[in-house]
Amino acid sequence: MAKVEAMKVKRNEGQRRPIPPCEDFKALNIVEKPVPAVKKKPKDREAVAKKKTLALIKAWEGNEKSKAENKARKKICAIEAWENTNKATLEAGLKKFKEEQKKKEAEYVEKMKNEAAQVHKEAKEKKAIIEAKREEDLLKAEDMAAKYRANGTVP
Repeated sequence: MAKVEAMKVKRNEGQRRPIPPCEDFKALNIVEKPVPAVKKKPKDREAVAKKKTLALIKAWEGNEKSKAENKARKKICAIEAWENTNKATLEAGLKKFKEEQKKKEAEYVEKMKNEAAQVHKEAKEKKAIIEAKREEDLLKAEDMAAKYRANGTVP
């Protein structure tokens, strides 16, 4: 247990690197240094074994960090894709809604213009009827006045 604690590598706590963009996935790298086949003293063998163990631990740590970063990047990319898809759907819906509103507005404007034209037409017809009635009444009054003049009577 004491060896394991002694072999632990100090971590840079509080320092986190930002997750790289979706395109920059890191490959997992496994590093294993070959041990030279030279006869050494037992203490040297222990030191070499310790260095080898520390190197393997460091490689394992790097590998695990790469795995964690790749996993996080993959999930973030999936979330970004989901977000972009939903945004596009919402924007398409908004665009469709605006087009429908413009179409309804144009139809309503056309309807109101037609109603205004119909009102103008009816008003013109009513004015023509009134004008015809006025002319008829004027002719009738002139005829009656001529009749009263011819008879010499007062109306």
